[in-house]
Amino acid sequence: MDRSEINEIILESDAFIRSFGYQLPPFAYWTPATTQERVQTDSAMIRDHALGWDITDYGRGNFRDLGLFLFTLRNGVRHNVDRGKGMLYAEKIMISHENQISPMHRHNFKTEDIINKGGAVLVLELFKASPTLDIDQNTEVIVRTDGSERKLPAGGHLKLRPGESVTLEPDCWHAFWGQGGSVLVGEVSNVNDDRTDNFFHDPIGRFSKINENTEPVHLLVSDYDTWLKGDN
Repeated sequence: MDRSEINEIILESDAFIRSFGYQLPPFAYWTPATTQERVQTDSAMIRDHALGWDITDYGRGNFRDLGLFLFTLRNGVRHNVDRGKGMLYAEKIMISHENQISPMHRHNFKTEDIINKGGAVLVLELFKASPTLDIDQNTEVIVRTDGSERKLPAGGHLKLRPGESVTLEPDCWHAFWGQGGSVLVGEVSNVNDDRTDNFFHDPIGRFSKINENTEPVHLLVSDYDTWLKGDN
């Protein structure tokens, strides 16, 4: 992706989020220089817990058809889980555009609630994982949705309207997209690690390769290794 495209997506996404009365935290609007400075003084958690902007085309170069906007608001670390206290949870806000696919994947560790916060319908294609953790093409999928249990055939489409949500366990393969327009999507989960706990069915990259054709308006989580460790 070109950095100029990422900058445009950030501005568009911020406006879409605000249209629902949702406000991102102050650090979302720091310049790269401010982020560098603050991480060195009082805000290392932003880097170490991978908080902030995250825009991906999964390395395929076609964001509008295969991509996702995310912003990580809060996130613990696995050390907290191991000792059973501290921040044991994570929260994201996402945008899924009409027919924009977030491709089929699962997690080994993360259980997540996916919540339609507003806009159009969010469609999820669901499969159960087989004993070898591949997609099970035959077994029905059972998920919890807002206090109720739902059963779907393998590959069934679960449609979430605004206000509805679903809990996805690690043994649930899932892909999703917006239907009828763009969707503001919430995610609440246990501690999240996008570098090690995303397993895609097809070979694909979690983060985008960026062509630096202009300066960043704000840093992405995928920029932190370069920008926030003295390498830039």
